[in-house]
Amino acid sequence: MSWSKLKQQLESFLSPALNGRVEYRATGYRYLPDKAGLCYIAVDKKNVLNMSDKTTLIKWYQTELEIKNDPDIQIPVSNEEMEAIRKETKGVVPEDRLKVIARSRKISEYAKELLLAQSSLSKSNFSAVATKFLSTSIEESMESKDILLNILALVDRRVGKKRMLNMAEKMKVKHPIVQYFYELRLSTF
Repeated sequence: MSWSKLKQQLESFLSPALNGRVEYRATGYRYLPDKAGLCYIAVDKKNVLNMSDKTTLIKWYQTELEIKNDPDIQIPVSNEEMEAIRKETKGVVPEDRLKVIARSRKISEYAKELLLAQSSLSKSNFSAVATKFLSTSIEESMESKDILLNILALVDRRVGKKRMLNMAEKMKVKHPIVQYFYELRLSTF
């Protein structure tokens, strides 16, 4: 789906009170395919959530290194995870090394999850998530762990005041940007 069509559909679902205040914007470089696109959500003409392709891999690697080098972070490794690596390597890896490999894999997974939680999304991810939002129910979008799905659902006109007020407890454990959009929407009632 083209960006203009996707943007039009997303903006048609905006709450009337936020219409004109919340905007979905994207830049792309048609003649430079290797140049990363930029996508962001603006509130009152101010960029609130930036999504950029260009530094995602670098940030993921930095996050992984920070987790590995932080002595306070304890990553438990289960016997099942070690057994899976033992089978994968056909038993040729020493026992103490199995634990290191399993821990390293878990750290990589945590780094990826952490980076996703920090909303470091790309334009292509935004398009995919927005398309998914248009085809799923509001309840699914609200319950999802995906930050962008949560934001799109919070600014949706199908979510009323009663439902917003009932979500107050759930919002306390959500990412700060989701909380920002929750407060923005509450301010419109």
